Amino acid sequence: MNLKNQEMHKTIVFILAALMVWSCGTGNRPQEKPVVLVSILPQKYFVEKIAGEDFTVSVLIPHGANPTTYTLLPAQMAEISKAEVWFRMGHVGFELSWGNRITEANPAMSVADLSEGLDLVQAAPGNRSGRGTGTDPHTWMSPTNVRQMAGRILEELVRIHPRKKEVYTARYQEFLEEISRTDAAVREILKASQGKKVITFHPSLTYFARDYGLVQLSVEEGGKEPTPAHMAWLAETAQNEGIRVIYIQSEFDMELAAVFAREIDGKVIQIWPLNPAWSENLVSIARQISEN
Repeated sequence: MNLKNQEMHKTIVFILAALMVWSCGTGNRPQEKPVVLVSILPQKYFVEKIAGEDFTVSVLIPHGANPTTYTLLPAQMAEISKAEVWFRMGHVGFELSWGNRITEANPAMSVADLSEGLDLVQAAPGNRSGRGTGTDPHTWMSPTNVRQMAGRILEELVRIHPRKKEVYTARYQEFLEEISRTDAAVREILKASQGKKVITFHPSLTYFARDYGLVQLSVEEGGKEPTPAHMAWLAETAQNEGIRVIYIQSEFDMELAAVFAREIDGKVIQIWPLNPAWSENLVSIARQISEN
């Protein structure tokens, strides 16, 4: 190839490259979806049940992280800065620690607290549930609560996309039917377990237990490691009640739970309250409690 042809070739390549860059910066580029922030994985399930695929749902606390101690990563700030709304749970430890910084990073973002209007569980000093003296944050484990959360989510999504009101409302109604089916299935599974005592490492089943007539006892005391006196009381209770199982969230260290299980000659069963497959998960937990 002579010099003239080489120059012509370079010119053609340059023009084609410029055209590609130009096309990527114009209407040929797919329009970005509005960003919705949620704190935990089950909320992503709730939003997508109503919104379908209309939004990019960014989960602040990723799979495997502990919602009580998780620290926000710098890379997450980009998603936060683009978000239209943040659906916060209301009393999760991460939100209490990072809430101000999240809202300061995007002052234009709406914040919807999904705990507002719920019948929240408050713990009294000296209780044996392990909840401490604050508000129990595990509200999504109750179908009754999730019905109310879904209504709040619908309001915000319609505000962002008012032209999709009918579509979102129809999906919302379908989701309410799913919630009712889930509730009915859990009640059927646990109908013979009324008053049953359940030992958890972390008190994640507070609202679930309240809804379905269970009694939750927790190894943790107010989110802290238990005292020897509390462990002794719990072990004695387990022996007296014939309890041979301790339930622990998959995000927590198994070591202390395994020690307690040996103490009661029992076993450890992992549960995952943050499972994004919300309906299936509640039914699965109910079966485990019923069968153990």
